[in-house]
Amino acid sequence: QVQLVESGGGLVQAGGSLRLSCAVSGGTFSNYAMGWFRQAPGKEREFVAAVSWDGMRTLYADSAKGRFSISRDNAKKAVYLEMNSLKPEDTAVYYCARSQKNSGSLFLDEYDYWGQGTQVTVSS
Repeated sequence: QVQLVESGGGLVQAGGSLRLSCAVSGGTFSNYAMGWFRQAPGKEREFVAAVSWDGMRTLYADSAKGRFSISRDNAKKAVYLEMNSLKPEDTAVYYCARSQKNSGSLFLDEYDYWGQGTQVTVSS
């Protein structure tokens, strides 16, 4: 029904920047909140950022606030995560997800569709 495909990950040095993209196909898009999560080896998947259906409300994890920025383009059915001042602890697989609601949250069980993830590696 719905497919999410992340792109834009890669290897960067500490202090660098990356912009992740998430392309959505199938189903509707504009009336659902979207979120970004990440998971490092041996750790639980954790919330990074979310944006409401209309792009007017955003939510960030404390680790991301001030450095990351989430946005969406409903016409293109895409979600973006701009990451600045990257740190080694940001290293993880980053996942894009669609919420079951129109306002995003940090709770994993509120998201029903997930992408395959894109690797972000930040070197020291």
